[in-house]
Amino acid sequence: MSSNPVAETVASLMPRAKEELAALVAFRSVADFEQFPRSESVGAAEWTAAALRAEGFQDVALLDTPDGTQSVYGYLPGPEGAKTVLLYAHYDVQPPLDEAAWVSPPFELTERDGRWYGRGAADCKGGVIMHLLALRALKANGGVPVHVKVIFEGSEEQGTGGLERYAEAHPELLAADTVVIGDTGNFRVGLPTVTATLRGMTMLRVRVDTLEGNLHSGQFGGAAPDALAALIRVLDSLRAEDGSTTVDGLAADSVWEGLAYDDEQFRRDARVLDGVELIGSGTVADRVWARPAVTVLGIDCPPVVGATPSVQASARALVSLRLPPGVDATAATKLLRAHLEARTPWGARVDVEQIGQGQAFRADTTSPAYRAMADAMAVAYPGEEMQYAGQGGSIPLCNTLAALYPQAEILLIGLSEPDAQIHAVNESVSPEELERLSVAEAHFLLNYAAS
Repeated sequence: MSSNPVAETVASLMPRAKEELAALVAFRSVADFEQFPRSESVGAAEWTAAALRAEGFQDVALLDTPDGTQSVYGYLPGPEGAKTVLLYAHYDVQPPLDEAAWVSPPFELTERDGRWYGRGAADCKGGVIMHLLALRALKANGGVPVHVKVIFEGSEEQGTGGLERYAEAHPELLAADTVVIGDTGNFRVGLPTVTATLRGMTMLRVRVDTLEGNLHSGQFGGAAPDALAALIRVLDSLRAEDGSTTVDGLAADSVWEGLAYDDEQFRRDARVLDGVELIGSGTVADRVWARPAVTVLGIDCPPVVGATPSVQASARALVSLRLPPGVDATAATKLLRAHLEARTPWGARVDVEQIGQGQAFRADTTSPAYRAMADAMAVAYPGEEMQYAGQGGSIPLCNTLAALYPQAEILLIGLSEPDAQIHAVNESVSPEELERLSVAEAHFLLNYAAS
């Protein structure tokens, strides 16, 4: 890290940042209140609100969003006539999955091999801390040169759209000249990266019914239509022989023009087992950033332990379809629904229910804000040029903000580089990345204010 007052301040604040991240990670703030108590999410929201008040934010509020969760808002006034920047992160997290598979407890921040482990450490409680660090560094070195609005979402991982609907109902609240979304990540540790595109998504629940009830597989198997077998055949129809996504009527041949993603690097990042092939066609970047990708997220069927010799009468699955920019999510949902209905065999009854949907996003990387960020990244990452990459995930709020504030510039940065293993067991954050990106964000605000 090159020596400068902002960088020196951030470095001095890192022990405090670790303590604060540990306190925030300790909240089991999964916004699925059938799995985790609502009080855990409320506690995390109150913690972030208190942190904003301590930094001098005004109008700090816990916003009750239509999906039953809370987003935390605050406003920090800057110099008269200054631009307004909105900083975004989310305090809710994915479930820890198999807690026994974690090397250290998922809700206890633990340092190991130079990284800090814990659920949400990178996605996206680390983003909350990143924003706080950047603002503190500026306050210690002449003040924050812009008006700052902060919004910390409480249900981003659930995709229930509470903040999007709240913003649409209160369009003045999040209005800004530029928006920094702190919920993506560098292409790899040490390579400064902004995310140029986000895939959209649609999520459907499909149910197949064939019988009034389960039957003895010895007595009826071979002629009785098996709902689980029918479902498996439907799901298999969503992929070609090479694993490419194949939804009837949906184009899947777009090409990514930008940062290349080496096959071997992807294998390491994805932790693909030796001897197992990658799926799909085209370059890795084509597959993960520019083309649709279907995933079966779950199947309801009898577990192996305790299964009986029965022909299944009913089965269902949750199917996700990620969509590149340029593909309308509503149209793709109709195609996926039609595909599932048409490909169900044996006249089985099929019911398809939409669970969630979000449009893809493409940023304008030629805007002044991106030039300001490139210069800031050069300070935080000496000798490295800022790169532009895609992101396979979805952040539906980006399109809501783009629609509400068409003149606003939207930048996406964050701590979720591949080693972070977000959404998986043993999620972690690189403290070096947290430090560098906090410095970059602080310098971005200085550069942007002067532009």
